Amino acid sequence: MEMDMTIDGARQAMIITMYIAAPVLIVGMVSGLIIGLLQALTQIQDQTISFVPKFVAMIVALGFSLPWVLGVLMDYARALFGEPPAGAGGLGG
Repeated sequence: MEMDMTIDGARQAMIITMYIAAPVLIVGMVSGLIIGLLQALTQIQDQTISFVPKFVAMIVALGFSLPWVLGVLMDYARALFGEPPAGAGGLGG
């Protein structure tokens, strides 16, 4: 039973990690696609032109999604540390 709880906890941690990283990664992917299309249309192939706008867009997305991310992490921490594992007897018995 302990191995099942460990595997379930690791699976849940990975799902929450992907869940909270998704907004920033999606914004980075979409802005990269738009910037790549603009670079292909204008034939300007400078690395700085593609890096700086993506970086700024991802920072802005992180700023907007940070309260939500912190709420998800707080809920996960409460669930993780607030509930004792099944079968834990405690001090009294």
